[in-house]
Amino acid sequence: MRSNRIRMSAVAVLSAAAMFLTGCSQGGDAAEPAANEVAATTEAPASEKPSPEETEAEDKVVLKSGDNSDQVRELQARLAQVDHFKVAPNGNYGPATEGAVAEYQAAQKLEVTGTVFASTWEKLTSQTKTPTKDELFPKKQILGPGDNSDQVRELQARLKQLGHFKEKPTGFYGDVTEAAVKAYQQAAGLEATGTVYEDTWEKLKSQTKQPTQDELKPPVELPTVDASKADLDDRCMTGRVLCISKTSSKLAWVIDGKVHKLLDVRFGAKGYETREGVFSVYWKSRDHVSTIYDSAMPFAMFFDGGQAVHYSENFAQNGYTGGSYGCVNVRDYEGIKWLFDTQVKTGDKVVIHW
Repeated sequence: MRSNRIRMSAVAVLSAAAMFLTGCSQGGDAAEPAANEVAATTEAPASEKPSPEETEAEDKVVLKSGDNSDQVRELQARLAQVDHFKVAPNGNYGPATEGAVAEYQAAQKLEVTGTVFASTWEKLTSQTKTPTKDELFPKKQILGPGDNSDQVRELQARLKQLGHFKEKPTGFYGDVTEAAVKAYQQAAGLEATGTVYEDTWEKLKSQTKQPTQDELKPPVELPTVDASKADLDDRCMTGRVLCISKTSSKLAWVIDGKVHKLLDVRFGAKGYETREGVFSVYWKSRDHVSTIYDSAMPFAMFFDGGQAVHYSENFAQNGYTGGSYGCVNVRDYEGIKWLFDTQVKTGDKVVIHW
């Protein structure tokens, strides 16, 4: 770039000389310049030529690969504002930052080097605002919606100690857990996002004790199977069947006519009715998240298009007051987990009936 600028300066000087030689004056003919005057216009005196140091200073390096500083963190935050930096600022000018700078330079039609020269920095600062503290030092997410882990179970147990989580911990971060986190954050004077960042996690831990094993995994009392309540359809009497009754709102796991598990279920809300008929499980997805509704569907067993049998934390918390988008919701976490992990296979029959 610097050599290009020197060449451009020389061209400018020659252009000025050409204008002097061919320009017209008002009135009579222009006098022909003397030889020494022409020489003076085509070459600047040595004392007026820019030195290499002055030319280099015109576009000096501001930041480069290998740097580690608060200004690099600012660079990263500013690049994030214009969608050229996708991760949290860390102050280290590594390959990710170099690539982001190159991408920005290309978008702005600057020389693509991956190095921040003065021209790049001036352009970037003119297009962005001074980063806030949260932009420079973004909060680190610990847990969030869709997570399924022992740490989520610990979160739920700690929230339960403070009265913000009413049910047994499941380890799944769904709508109910998100609402409980928001309630805790509001009570603790934190930003109510429903997502557990570092500040939320540290404050929650400081206000609670380490959950015991019984708090984390309370004893589960599965109901005794009463086949008389299964409401079996004739189509459920042979083979391996998820026999689901809309009349009794029960799911019976039936093998060759014998009921092995009976679970409460609910169905699609008005306008999203669960289809009736005979289907088969064509796909199982343990930690599924709906791409249409952006909602969690753990232990999903799909039987017809996007409709599936799956666990619903909302159903577990709110009962039959709500409804699904067409799926068969199960509220017994351990029960659906048992079915998913040890019983139901791809190809097993699903019968949904009145």
